[in-house]
Amino acid sequence: MRLLFLLTPWLLAALPLQAQIDLNASERAALGKKVWQNESGGSVSGLTSWNSGEGFGSFGIGHFIWYPEGKRGRFEESFPKLVSFLAQQGQNPPAFVARALPRGCPWSTKAEFERAKNSAEMKTLRQYLRDTIPGQTAFLIARFNAAIPKMLQAAPASQRDVLKKRIREVGSTTRGAFALVDYVNFKGEGVSKSERYQGQGWGLLQVLQSMTGRGNPVDDFSDAAGRVLTQRVKNSPPARNEQRWLTGWLNRVNRY
Repeated sequence: MRLLFLLTPWLLAALPLQAQIDLNASERAALGKKVWQNESGGSVSGLTSWNSGEGFGSFGIGHFIWYPEGKRGRFEESFPKLVSFLAQQGQNPPAFVARALPRGCPWSTKAEFERAKNSAEMKTLRQYLRDTIPGQTAFLIARFNAAIPKMLQAAPASQRDVLKKRIREVGSTTRGAFALVDYVNFKGEGVSKSERYQGQGWGLLQVLQSMTGRGNPVDDFSDAAGRVLTQRVKNSPPARNEQRWLTGWLNRVNRY
């Protein structure tokens, strides 16, 4: 595993140094397997899911969000972007997915989703998702790489050098690269204004900002992620009852 550093005139002016994660084939396979394990225990049935209390379906190894027609929420929708990414690699979605993409997820509620769990369409979708795991992993890595300049641009100029240093140090090992890629997929980049509770975000940017800079960088990152997620739950609307998820979230980042 290695970190590539790219310098262009535009980045020189705006974001002096951009770091990108580049993994070899075996590292990519291991990363995809870990993300799948984190999201749904590595089960094929878990490739199509609708969590209790959520207004959207979650699909693939990264539980990529797909909102139903006419519905949107504060969290970034990622499943349509994944399908587009895979199609560019020649991996086209099932016909019913292609037809639904312009409108939204074909199941409008969790109850409707559960009733269709063993339908031919759902089985076809799970097979597509199982067949495209390497492409989904490539999408996760591309998503992280695209997040770097957005995070740096969103951060105060005075913090950018420190943030780049932390990305470089955490990502210098395969273990750390997984933590960075997984967290962006898990809780986002931290730049969206809609992904805030009481003005505070919980994405990768906030975790990097919360690191102490002391000790092992990956352990530091893991500890910071735990603090950020705990604060998210404290700030969350009581009606969402996010406390029910916190133990699982902390177990996930503690494994980094």
